[in-house]
Amino acid sequence: MSKALSLDLRQRVVAAVRDEGLSHRVAAARFKVSAASISRWRAQERQSGDLRPGPLGGDRRSQAIETHAGEILRVLEARRDMTIEELRSALAEQGLGFGYGTLWRFFARHRLTRKKRRPMPPSRTVPMC
Repeated sequence: MSKALSLDLRQRVVAAVRDEGLSHRVAAARFKVSAASISRWRAQERQSGDLRPGPLGGDRRSQAIETHAGEILRVLEARRDMTIEELRSALAEQGLGFGYGTLWRFFARHRLTRKKRRPMPPSRTVPMC
């Protein structure tokens, strides 16, 4: 996994561009970072006044569907045997457009299964890991 460059390096690079008047490409070659990174760091400094790196990785998009969780579950409760495509159509009628995979991951997070029958009891003869 990638790792953010240190705050010290970011400060030195931005200071060299700002104080010494170096171009982004010259500073990039000098500090062995990309010119695009320098552009992003300078923009970040202008916007927030801070150069600390933000969090890396993680889920950034599930919040969009989670805000409508109650609505999705209400539509699903009306007809439990609804397929994901039928659910997508029903949600689209209400102005909520979600992709097939987005709904699939939503169900996985909420431990909801799309099976049409009740789960079978665990086997008594085969050990489960």
